[in-house]
Amino acid sequence: MLASAAHELRTPLTILSGYIELILGEKPGPLNVEQRRILADAHSNCARMQRVIRDVFTLASNETGKLTLNFELADINTCLSEIYDLWLPQFQAKGVAFYILLEHEFGPFQFDVAKVEHVLSNLLQNALKFTSAGDAVWLSAQPHLWERRINTSGYCGKERRRTPGRANSVCVTVSDTGTGIASEHHQEIFENFVSLSPQSGCGAAVGLGLAIARNLVHAHGGKIWVESELGGGSKFSFVLPLRRPQN
Repeated sequence: MLASAAHELRTPLTILSGYIELILGEKPGPLNVEQRRILADAHSNCARMQRVIRDVFTLASNETGKLTLNFELADINTCLSEIYDLWLPQFQAKGVAFYILLEHEFGPFQFDVAKVEHVLSNLLQNALKFTSAGDAVWLSAQPHLWERRINTSGYCGKERRRTPGRANSVCVTVSDTGTGIASEHHQEIFENFVSLSPQSGCGAAVGLGLAIARNLVHAHGGKIWVESELGGGSKFSFVLPLRRPQN
């Protein structure tokens, strides 16, 4: 039902956004300052609605087993740099410092670039929402040694995969100095339709961003988590394996 509703909204929303861009380009005629401000705000909200629609389609694909990943050899640092350039103007407009820390070379490995960019956009959207002017947000990537539990006997065994002492995955982190999240909400914020509230740390408003991020990271064979406390900022991290998952 949600996917059908999103499909019906997508076409008129695209048309509306196109008309706003046309007017902002002043092809029909010049605009005064106030008209331009109003149209820019409308265009921003159209973009926000388009992101919601994209999230609904992704959720529907995942829950019907139709989510597919387009694995390709790519550089994670290049992916992060492109996302940084895309989001930097929005952070600057709000007066929030935005930094990127890329201190390691990982070499190309297989992942779905568009899906990872989707995860990053959802995390950065939250960081922007829950930080104020004067706060700061960091985007970084570090080598990570992930010793995952494996099932060798048909049950949830206690054995751990024996890995050498070198990284077998990449840990990407979005951290901020914003409002933070109370510890009792660290698990539920990754569930469908749970949204954060700047006042209480968690609210009843519809939210899909973190649930979508979780689904896409899990589809890569990775994991995602948060470290935070109310009033102490937040640190969202997700791990991507350097070797493509077999399933």
